[in-house]
Amino acid sequence: MNTPLLDQINSPADLRQMKENQLPAVAAELRQFLLDSVAQTGGHFASNLGAVELTVALHYIYNTPTDHLVWDVGHQSYPHKILTGRKNLMHTMRQYGGLAGFPKRSESEYDVFGVGHSSTSIGAALGMAIADKLAGRDNRSVAIIGDGAMTAGQAFEALNCAGDMDVNLLVILNDNEMSISHNVGALPKHLARHVMRDMRGVLHEIKQHSTKVLDKLPVVKEIAEKAESTIKTIASEGEHLHQSLSLFENFGFEYTGAVDGHNVEQLVHVLRELREKKGPQLLHVITKKGQGYKLAENDPIKYHAIGKAPANTEGSLKTPPTYTQVFGQWLIDQASADEKLVAITPAMSEGSGLVAYEKQFPSRFFDVGIAEQHAVTFAAGLSTQGAKPVVAIYSTFLQRAYDQLVHDVALQNLPVLFAIDRGGIVGADGPTHAGVYDLSYLRCIPNLVIATPSNEQECRDLLSTCYALNQPTAVRYPRGTGLGLIVESSLKTVPVGKGIVRREGKRVAFIAFGSMVQAALTVAEKLDATVADMRFVKPIDEALLQQLAQTHDYLICVEENAVQGGAGSAVLETLAAQGSLKPILLCGIPDVVTEHGDAALLLDKMGLSATALEARVRDWLANK
Repeated sequence: MNTPLLDQINSPADLRQMKENQLPAVAAELRQFLLDSVAQTGGHFASNLGAVELTVALHYIYNTPTDHLVWDVGHQSYPHKILTGRKNLMHTMRQYGGLAGFPKRSESEYDVFGVGHSSTSIGAALGMAIADKLAGRDNRSVAIIGDGAMTAGQAFEALNCAGDMDVNLLVILNDNEMSISHNVGALPKHLARHVMRDMRGVLHEIKQHSTKVLDKLPVVKEIAEKAESTIKTIASEGEHLHQSLSLFENFGFEYTGAVDGHNVEQLVHVLRELREKKGPQLLHVITKKGQGYKLAENDPIKYHAIGKAPANTEGSLKTPPTYTQVFGQWLIDQASADEKLVAITPAMSEGSGLVAYEKQFPSRFFDVGIAEQHAVTFAAGLSTQGAKPVVAIYSTFLQRAYDQLVHDVALQNLPVLFAIDRGGIVGADGPTHAGVYDLSYLRCIPNLVIATPSNEQECRDLLSTCYALNQPTAVRYPRGTGLGLIVESSLKTVPVGKGIVRREGKRVAFIAFGSMVQAALTVAEKLDATVADMRFVKPIDEALLQQLAQTHDYLICVEENAVQGGAGSAVLETLAAQGSLKPILLCGIPDVVTEHGDAALLLDKMGLSATALEARVRDWLANK
């Protein structure tokens, strides 16, 4: 690939040595490099293409890393990584031991704040700005946040706080009308309605297609160029501008915009002025997700993230359905059988398997945006009036609504079903998206039933079982595919709080939960051990545990969750209360921050693959 300018950039300092008129070429080379590298490694795609010019302009004007750039969510940070000395490591993106898919403080001094969840950038940048002020440093802090992330309450909490402070903070609103899915709610509509996109488009068309005419009318040409590059919209738009300004200026921010986010020279001009301004500033930038790659521009949802380029094969193997797809089909079937069912998602319709459901039951589908707290309280309110809410949410994002889960749902014993996707290790997305804490933080909540299916059929059956209960419930399932079972279309239920013995053996019993049942069965075949699929973490099957303790010499608990406070702890508590304790080995996620990389590799390194589990158990038994 021919990238002569990009090849000269090993740090932002190198970029700042270039002339401004070289920056469009730098951006073009950077975009081409992104297209090539992400195609090889997989990863976030459309969001990075849309942030190329903005990233170049920011590193050109701001003295990073002394000045702080805080990327919200961070899935748009690949151009930032390339410009900050990591270009030659992009082939390791999201691989074990390689670059993380999100900014990570331990990876580079330019990654000033680790991210992965949305709407944290303004608060973090504000903290940095205040710390610099207290220390007498004249540094600048910039938060780059998308219009999707701006819909979350935490972003507005930070705006409210920052606007009342004498602090040098710039918030860049990267407005592309998208998060992962299309944005929902009143704020995006407000931005679309009151920021003069149409005027910007008219000026762009004049520039592109009327050059010869304008050359003959130098006064008109000058007016058009000033109007295109001006920081604020022209005076004839006063009424609409007033409505746009009021939203942010009422928070105490000085508003600038809207600016073309793909005109790098214009961005440099605007940012140079803003860096010298005092007090809270907000720059509104208009970008297109997937810019420069037509497929991504036309379908930014599909191309939000992509996998590795497929290897050449003679034929393709049919892959079994994912747990997410099993849930999505169950939801449609259950909704067809019960008109009270409503589905809620916090901006994860595609990821949570709700697209088909939304099309079939649009009036009973609610995407509340990036607002996990609101999603849970909204579900609680629906439940009080006889609706049957199902909240489809990733394990890692449910953490953000813990208070609402406890206070609004559990304490009132309301029948809300939490369909918890991505339970356990998630692989390339890394620790910010790992669902390894949920069993620990859910288990202590009163009234809550927790189920952990071990295969696709169990997932469907446990969803039906929990949905039928008149109390809060959670069904927690992993990312990816199951065993490839043919799933029955029934809505049958199973006894609550009852496990099932999958294999009878001698002396050693595996007490397995959810995704770890299969690994336990593999090892048990070699050890002639018993395997109990517990199905439920809460209520746990006390009778089965007592039976296993009475008939076996050694017990081994296996779960894809943090060992501390997890399902194994529930087993220990139960056996201790019964006076049935036996030598017991707890196998789960150790007390470390998990890494990013291939999920199977990560499980192996944590002793949870079948091979690693066997070695660990044999070693443990040998010392007994």
